[in-house]
Amino acid sequence: MRQFSAEYLEATREGMWADSREALADLALQTRERVLDVGCGTGELTRVLREETPGTVVGCDADIGLLAHLEPPAVLGDATRLPFEDDSFDLVVCQALLINLPDPAAAVEELARVSSDRVAAIEPDNGAVTVESTVAAEPSLARRAREQYLDGVDTDVTLGAAVSEHFESAGLEGVRTSRYDHERTVEPPYSEQALEDARRKATGDGLADDRAEIVAGDSPEAYERLREEWRAMGRDVIEQMGERAYRRREVVPFYVTVGRV
Repeated sequence: MRQFSAEYLEATREGMWADSREALADLALQTRERVLDVGCGTGELTRVLREETPGTVVGCDADIGLLAHLEPPAVLGDATRLPFEDDSFDLVVCQALLINLPDPAAAVEELARVSSDRVAAIEPDNGAVTVESTVAAEPSLARRAREQYLDGVDTDVTLGAAVSEHFESAGLEGVRTSRYDHERTVEPPYSEQALEDARRKATGDGLADDRAEIVAGDSPEAYERLREEWRAMGRDVIEQMGERAYRRREVVPFYVTVGRV
C-alpha cells in the first residue's frame, strides 16, 4: 500500500467537501447508526460524516501517525484485514483508498464483510485530471508529469468508475455510480498553501515527491529534463503571483460508488 504524509493528504483534499456534499446523497447518512471510514488518513471525510450523520463514525487507518490527527473513535487497521466482526456497521465507506492498494478487490470484500447494509467508495480517475493556468507551460507539463507517473505507479490510480466491477464481484447489489468534479482553484489573494505550492514548483520539491514513479514510467534522464522545465515553470508562477496575475484551475473527476450487502 502506498504511504502519504499528513501534509499531502490535507493539501490534496482541502476544500473537497465544502460544496459537494450532495455527492454523498446515496449514502443516506441521516439514517446511519454506525459508520466506518476505512483508510481515513487525517480524517477529512470522517469529519464530514460526523457532521452529516446522527450515529457514531469510526475512523480506521493503517498509519498510526495519520490517526493522531483525528478525534476518537479511531482504530488502527489494515483495509484488507479489518479488526471488526461481521456486520459491525450499517455503512462502510472509503475515499481515495482503493486506487492506492495493490489488491482493491480484497479490500472491497472486507468492506462488505463488516457492513450490514451499505458500502460506498469515493475514488478518483487520476488519468482524467485537467489543468488550466495563466502560465502557458503549466498544463502541458502537468499532463506530461501525470502520464509518466501513471506509467510508473504500481496501483490503478485511474480506477474511478471501474470500482463498480469490484463491488459486483464482491456480491454487492444495486450498485450505483455517480460522478462529480472536485475543482481546485488558485487566484488572488493567494493562500499560504498556494504560495508554498508555488515555491515547491520553483525548487522542484513537489515533483521530487513522485520521482520514483516518474523514473519507473520513463527514465532518470527524462525525469531530470522534466524537473528543469518544471522549475522554470515554477519561477514563472512566482513572478505572476508577484503581479497578482496568476490563476490556476484543476479538475479531478471523482466517482461515488454505492452498493448494498
